[in-house]
Amino acid sequence: MTAGRPHAADARRWFSRQPRGEYRHSGTVEPSMTTFGFIGAGHIGSQVARAVIAAGHDVVIANSRGPETLTELVADLGPRARAATATEAAAAAEVAVVTVPLHALEQIPVEPLAGKVVLDTNNYYFERDGRIEALDRGETTTSGMLQEHLPTSKVAKAFNHILASEITTDGTPAGTPGRRALATSSDHPEAVELVTDLYDQLGFDTVNVGPLSESWRVERDRPAYVARQTAPELVDNLAKANRLP
Repeated sequence: MTAGRPHAADARRWFSRQPRGEYRHSGTVEPSMTTFGFIGAGHIGSQVARAVIAAGHDVVIANSRGPETLTELVADLGPRARAATATEAAAAAEVAVVTVPLHALEQIPVEPLAGKVVLDTNNYYFERDGRIEALDRGETTTSGMLQEHLPTSKVAKAFNHILASEITTDGTPAGTPGRRALATSSDHPEAVELVTDLYDQLGFDTVNVGPLSESWRVERDRPAYVARQTAPELVDNLAKANRLP
């Protein structure tokens, strides 16, 4: 497959050969309470926070305006949540969730996230972020940019191709016919394993796209983006994607 615009059949053959391009619906790690540190408290961040709290986890959440602006959200999230600065949320996190616009990427604290799995929910919206030449040319991915900023962390793509409102409404038990699937992507197998288990706890099957260099397949303007799809359908949609939409 080339880096340009492959035929769908070629892309599907490529995707089917990837050793990690498989889907699953059952985690291998017994769920236990984890502290999730959120950097970003917008639509996606707040909904993922609600979902992980419902699954029995704790949340430390931050935004760009300061903890005092999160009083109402934290009250709504309940006693398992507290507000903090971005640095405090990163330090408290056992697992971090970065859900900020691309233009704020350089503000993400680096040292407190060293060695930790960091879930990246971002998509490239040039209308909001301005034009980024490396993304326009297909030379990198949004999650690849975050991984470059966090060289000692383990970045995984997650929750970027589902509407915020559906994160807390579309989950179903494992084995449910038509169960919705979500994609992940990482250069670190342990990060993929963590996202797979988390998705399963929240009611979703998982499709592993492969390394971060392939995470563009599930981003904006591709067939898999914000579509409600089962795991086999998601695999097909990933294979249909063009590098430059």
